[in-house]
Amino acid sequence: PLGHDYATISLSDRLKPWDVIAARLRAAADADLVLALYNPGSRSRTHQVAAARDLLLELRSPDTPVVVARDVGGPEQSVRVLTLKTLDPSEVDMRTLLLIGSSQTRAVERGDGRTITWTPRRYG
Repeated sequence: PLGHDYATISLSDRLKPWDVIAARLRAAADADLVLALYNPGSRSRTHQVAAARDLLLELRSPDTPVVVARDVGGPEQSVRVLTLKTLDPSEVDMRTLLLIGSSQTRAVERGDGRTITWTPRRYG
């Protein structure tokens, strides 16, 4: 999914206010960048993923591909591809990385049950 330009943004508002994070999300979405979101939530920070999803739904198609990668490289690793409209914030924790596609990102289901996600380097 990161075959083209992208932005990496932390959703943690421990060291910066949520308004700054929201402005960065909006700017990256307006620029049609793929978003790599880390530090999405924790037990004490529960609103960030839903707020980010709702903000992005104002600017992106509900069918935008989202890669939800949890515990990457760890014993409980899981990688799922879903859409922005079906992103469930309750399934996201501190060990999750969210990759939210641009308008050009594609997701295609393979015959083996896996989904391939990519962002072409050129606009059609």
